[in-house]
Amino acid sequence: MTTDTWSSTLGVVQVRFARPTDRLDAMIRFYADGLGLNELHRFENHEGYDGVMLGLPGADYHLEFTTHTDGSPGDAPSADNLLVLYFASEAKMYETVQRLGEFGAEPVPTENPYWAANGAIAFADPDGWQVVLMPQPVF
Repeated sequence: MTTDTWSSTLGVVQVRFARPTDRLDAMIRFYADGLGLNELHRFENHEGYDGVMLGLPGADYHLEFTTHTDGSPGDAPSADNLLVLYFASEAKMYETVQRLGEFGAEPVPTENPYWAANGAIAFADPDGWQVVLMPQPVF
């Protein structure tokens, strides 16, 4: 069963996926310039942290990347830690694939064969985390 509203028992109105990195500028280039996400907010020197929130306009979910003056662990723990972006069409997905190629990003193989079997193309971000581009929504 799918719904377009949050569960009435949860009470959540916004979701943020936050991740540390030692490559903040490269991450911003990859996700904003390469993928095309909008920069929603940026902060500097907050208790030793700098960071940026990236996402889709008007969406109640976004990505946050932070870096700390003492360093941040940033490498992906496995090839199956994924951010999956579902596109309205294959043509829209390939616009992003082309932009990432112009940006210098190369596709990478996914660990789970499901993605390639369903037309997905994956790219590794500067920390090695995979971003999977799917040509259509699942449901």
